[in-house]
Amino acid sequence: MQPRLRRNNHFSASARGSLLAVQAGLKPAIAAVKSVVFLWPLACLALTGCRKGTPPADSTNPAAGGNPATAPVDYFGAIAKGKITAETTVETASINQAVQLFLAQEGRFPKDLNELVGPSYLSRLPEPPAGKKFVYNPANGEVKVVSK
Repeated sequence: MQPRLRRNNHFSASARGSLLAVQAGLKPAIAAVKSVVFLWPLACLALTGCRKGTPPADSTNPAAGGNPATAPVDYFGAIAKGKITAETTVETASINQAVQLFLAQEGRFPKDLNELVGPSYLSRLPEPPAGKKFVYNPANGEVKVVSK
């Protein structure tokens, strides 16, 4: 004969009662763990956000104040500064390339930048950016852009 299967749980009434007693005893402990797990990150977040001090200044654009009203001016100022930097880099690179070509063909560095002007190297010397000038060292062929 096969054993009869119970229709509800597999626990007897006494086992079910002891399980409920254990669960009832754990409820305060579970509630305490839940509150610690929830409140600890919340407290850390609140304390971190309440720290005094000013944020560090923007090192790439010290004029940027973070004011939304001046954001377009700051943006266009950064664009203009980037354009000048890019033009300076391209002009310096073209002069350096002409110096290296002169060195390869003549076996020496040019005495000055005007010696590069001609059909072989540069059609004309590029204009330095406003407030800057090109400085050439004939000893090592180095070209730099410095303030006037």
